[in-house]
Parts: sequence; C-alpha cells; structure tokens
Amino acid sequence: MKRFITITVFLLLLVLVCVGIVGFNFMRDAGIKQYFATMKPPAATVSTVTVKPSVWTPGIEAIGTVSAVRGVDLTVETSGIVKQILFHANQKVATDAVLLQLDDAVEKADLVAQKAQAASDQAALTRAIELQRRGVGTDATLDAARAAADASAAQVNKLQAVLDQKQLTAPFGGTVGIPKIDIGQYLAPGNSVVTIQDLDTMRVDFTVPEQQLPLLKIGQTIKLGTSLADLSFAGSIRGIDPKIDPASRLVSVRGEVANPEGKLTPGQFVQIRVELPQENNVISVPQTAVTTSLYGDFVFVVVPPKPAEGAAATPAKPDEQKAATDKAATDAAKPQADTSKPADNASKQADAKPADAAQQQALAISQVFVKLGRRNDGMVEITEGLKDGDQVVTAGQNRLFNGMSVVVDNTIDPSKSANKQVQQ
Repeated sequence: MKRFITITVFLLLLVLVCVGIVGFNFMRDAGIKQYFATMKPPAATVSTVTVKPSVWTPGIEAIGTVSAVRGVDLTVETSGIVKQILFHANQKVATDAVLLQLDDAVEKADLVAQKAQAASDQAALTRAIELQRRGVGTDATLDAARAAADASAAQVNKLQAVLDQKQLTAPFGGTVGIPKIDIGQYLAPGNSVVTIQDLDTMRVDFTVPEQQLPLLKIGQTIKLGTSLADLSFAGSIRGIDPKIDPASRLVSVRGEVANPEGKLTPGQFVQIRVELPQENNVISVPQTAVTTSLYGDFVFVVVPPKPAEGAAATPAKPDEQKAATDKAATDAAKPQADTSKPADNASKQADAKPADAAQQQALAISQVFVKLGRRNDGMVEITEGLKDGDQVVTAGQNRLFNGMSVVVDNTIDPSKSANKQVQQ
C-alpha cells in the first residue's frame, strides 16, 4: 500500500512538472509575441524640403554633333608629282594661302612658248591695222590677224589656269589638319590632301521629336556641353528642317555657337538643351524625393501623428508643424555636449531625453502618390498630389513606411557627396 501511494505521488508530481513546463513555454511565447506586436520601431532620421511654387525654366534636351561652319577636305584638280608641302599640322592659314605645289616645269615651258606666239600674233594684228589705215590692206587680212591674236591670248589664259592648278590654295582662313601626302608622291585628281576647318564658329546638328516641333523657333537660345551638368557654350537656332523624317518621326535642327577658344572640335558629341520661356508657380521637388514602384510614383510627406486614444483630436497647425520641424533640424545640427563636465552633461542629457522623445512622437510620415511632369536640373515637376507648404522627405526613404515616426535633420544634403559635406 505504501509503495502504491509513493508511486502515485511521484506520478502526480511528474505530471505537475510537465504541465508547468508546457504552461511556461506557452506563456513565454505569448509574451514574446505580445512584446514584438506592441513594440514601436525607433524614429528614423530623414531630411526634408518644403514644397513651394517656383519659377520653372523648361527646355528640350537632345544629343547632337558639332561641325565647323566652314570645313572641307581639300583635293587637287590635276595630276602631278608633289614638289613642295607648304604647311604643317594644326597651322592657321589665311585665305588663298598656297598649301601644296606640284611639279609644273612642263606647264611653265608651254606658257612661255604660248606667250611668245601671242606677242607675235599681236604684232601681226598691229601691222594689219596700220595697213588697213593706209588703204593697202584688205578686210580679210585684218580679220585673220585679229582672230589669230585673240586665239593666242586665250591659249595663254588657258595655260596659266593649268599652271595655277598645280598649286593647292586655301579657299578660306582656318586651321589645317595632318598632311595626307608626301613629297615625291604622284597625285591624281580627287586625291585628298588635307582638311581645313574654320573653328571660330561652329554649328551643331541635332534632332527632336515631332511633338516638340511647335516649341522651336529660329533664334531660340541653345546651350551645349559635354554633359547636361556642364552646358558652358551658348548659341542660337539657325535652321529647322521643314520636313519630318517619316521613318524616325524626328525633326532636324541646326544651331550655331561661337568657339573663340577652340574648345569645340568638329565631329564632337555634345549634350544640347533648348531654352524655352519661363513658367511661374510650378510645384517641383528634388528627384531624390520621388520613389518609383509597381503601383506608381510616390513621396513621403511629414504630417502630425494621429492623436492617442482618449486624447483630444486637435489637428496641428501648419505653423506649429513647421516650428517643430525646424526645432528638430536645429537640435540635430547642434554639437555634442562637452565631456569635460560629466555631471552637468549627464543632467542635461537626462533633461533632453523627454524633449527628444516628445519630438519623435510629434512627427510622422504619410505616403502620397504623385503624378510627375517635366525634369530639369535635378528637379521634377509635380502635377498632382502635393501642395504649397508640404514637407517632403528627400533622403532616407528606403527604410520608411506609411505612418512611421521620423526625426528631421536637414544638415545632410543628398545632392552633395559625403566627402564634400564632411569637409564643409
């Protein structure tokens, strides 16, 4: 009987221990779930910008190719052996400057002989005129002498033109390139000798979509450079093709730009922006503020948090919200406390904790879907979704979600690199 009672008590104790362990595990898991369900994430630090209507300078951006207003590849008109090369690479030459001399010994000899024949024919014409004046010459003799003299003079001009073709001259002032021939080389008509480019004034050819054709006018200002961030050259539109390419639906446009320092080179690739008239009261935000998703483009707007349960639902005024945001940015910009006075700093930090906590509770964010318009110089136009005075988050959106608490720190400029901000 005693053994039975002992075994029974032992089994009861074992059952109680198992029930206690299982109950403890259930209570622990429920407590962990409750803790994480009610735990609020810490406030995230973000930078913001206040939406304000501003002046917008629209433009048409394109890609173009630069060429010289006057630029050709020079060739010879007649065949011959290269006798002299009278230029060197990148030399600036004047109009009608002699660049190349071909062997012209035969042509010079023919010209001398023809000039002698022309002089003889001219003397015969003079005698015929004198005989005609005295009445001893016939009209036929005079006409034959005059025809022979005119033919000789024309032959002299022809040989002089052939002799001039043995020289290659500059059709206009400009800069010559690298010689493509050597002394002693035989040249045939059409052989390229050198390129000459007038680099003082350049032209740029580019295309724009047909939808933007009504926005273009002759004389409009254009800016161009190696990138959209460096449009250091300014010019104007000189020509617009009246025909739209039916294959590409693009319109060809030509502009001119001064190039006094010679920084633009023919054949160079450039970015172009056609300046359009300014527009007022345009809502725009930095491009870093916009996030693109499968559901559309959206931004995060700083708003007052929802009132707690049992508290009066008094909406925050825009001035109070702006003051709270400015105060948060000012507090974040202040330097850290001096460690030389640990007691004072500890007391100050203890006093500041409630205020910081209250500030974190005072700001939240709301996800707002927007419609985008044009883009210009790092800014994007908002056609729908924002209004004047909204505080839009410009940095730190990757870890945000709708309704999250935030702390505003506008000492960080997302448009600048971290190294530049540290140096400043």
